[in-house]
Amino acid sequence: MDSSSELEAENQKLRQQLESLLREARSNEDKMRRFEQLEHRLIGARSMADLLRLLLNEYRQSFGIDSVTLALLDRDQETSGLLDAERPRDDQAERAQLDGLTLLHSLTPIESLFKDLSSPSLGPFNESLHRPLFGTPSPALASVALLPLSRHGELIGSLHFGSTDPGRYERAAGTQLLQRLAAIVSVCLDNALNHERLKRAGLSDMLTGVHNRRYFEHRSQIEVSQARRYQHDLACLFLDLDHFKSVNDSFGHAAGDAVLQRIAHIIQAQLRAGDTVARFGGEEFVVLLPQAPAQHARDIAERIRLSISAAPLPLPGGEIVPISVSIGLAMLAAGHLNGDSPSLAQALVHDADRALYRAKGAGRNQVVCSGMEPSLHEGLSSVR
Repeated sequence: MDSSSELEAENQKLRQQLESLLREARSNEDKMRRFEQLEHRLIGARSMADLLRLLLNEYRQSFGIDSVTLALLDRDQETSGLLDAERPRDDQAERAQLDGLTLLHSLTPIESLFKDLSSPSLGPFNESLHRPLFGTPSPALASVALLPLSRHGELIGSLHFGSTDPGRYERAAGTQLLQRLAAIVSVCLDNALNHERLKRAGLSDMLTGVHNRRYFEHRSQIEVSQARRYQHDLACLFLDLDHFKSVNDSFGHAAGDAVLQRIAHIIQAQLRAGDTVARFGGEEFVVLLPQAPAQHARDIAERIRLSISAAPLPLPGGEIVPISVSIGLAMLAAGHLNGDSPSLAQALVHDADRALYRAKGAGRNQVVCSGMEPSLHEGLSSVR
């Protein structure tokens, strides 16, 4: 080959290298742009559920990742409670968007994966080590990136990326962007939890720990909307402590507070997952029972009443405070759901309140139902 041909070949090789470098630079620039866009969305996420959806779905789609999963420590079931409260009941599409999320009662399943909380772990897919993190994706994964999530030097979870490309997450690959992502996600998760705590504090009764009236009024409209959409029953209980003024007068306000706390605890213990209890004001509590037919709602009300009357409050001085409640029950029956949700919710609570006053007038410590069939009223005669 003459010198001119060698020079031409060398020039061609240099052009190819330059084009390759330019393509890589454009690809990196585009990747960084998409990363920054997602970063801004993560920081601006309005709720824990929105943040998790971004991580599990949009990050995977934006960067062409075959599998994205997330494990979070949730010892006190705080995160699971937040997610259950945010998503509508029976919404399968909403639940599907959080596929890939695992909430852990302890760090045992993930803490052995990371020797250094500041560095992601990259390498080939290991069946025994990584299958618990990813489940059984199809097609099979070939390489993985495991990102430790930590706050204040403590592990709080891990974010996992899986690829069918064995070269995508090689051990020698750079991890600067992944480290930055892990740090951002950790801060965002911590901020989301703190934000939800503050929001929940504004919707909770400070004395009893159950929801407050503001939350109940918001939740009742949601439950009415769900009842209308899915044509299922919705029951409301209105509870009022009997002779509560005499408790305060005889035993003091500290004893009265203890009684209210005891009542809230007993009510919660008798409810199902998805039911709502709130302190409506003073010594009044309200309960929403979605998908509860009249007979079932009445049974729950009776269990609450009997449990409360069977649990007098012992005081430090040896006194015993007797406790009882009167309960009004109203139904928003499927098939009778004309009107807007706020009006229906207000009417449901009003009917339960009227039934409560009937219970008070009939002697207290009983359940009275509003707008039910005669057979149900007859069935209540034994407790009047």
